[in-house]
Amino acid sequence: MRIRLTRPAARSRPMASRAPSPWVLRLYIAGATAHSVLAIRNLRRLCDEHLSNRYQIEVIDLLKNPQLAQGDQIVAVPTLVRRLPPPLRKIIGDLSNTERVLVGLDLRADAPLSTEHDAEEPHG
Repeated sequence: MRIRLTRPAARSRPMASRAPSPWVLRLYIAGATAHSVLAIRNLRRLCDEHLSNRYQIEVIDLLKNPQLAQGDQIVAVPTLVRRLPPPLRKIIGDLSNTERVLVGLDLRADAPLSTEHDAEEPHG
């Protein structure tokens, strides 16, 4: 099953100004599992909130088209592949952790993983 979800570019901008290039995202799933459905829902929400009308989503069901996994070297599902803008990025999982997905897609700067120090302080 291949599903294309496309949002038209916003027409409110003047023709002379150059609109940002659309994002091309490909989500690989394996059937209509709970993780797949959740990944699709989370991806749509993230795109609506952070990419406005500048994205195209292609959902590829590897149970129906297993040969398509080879092109993007998919080893686990669900996997999101950001094809455009470069560089290519991959995120594995149901996309529930919004912060990690935003950082992984380069929509938000890296945030520190912890505020605690990793090294022990010297004893007195």
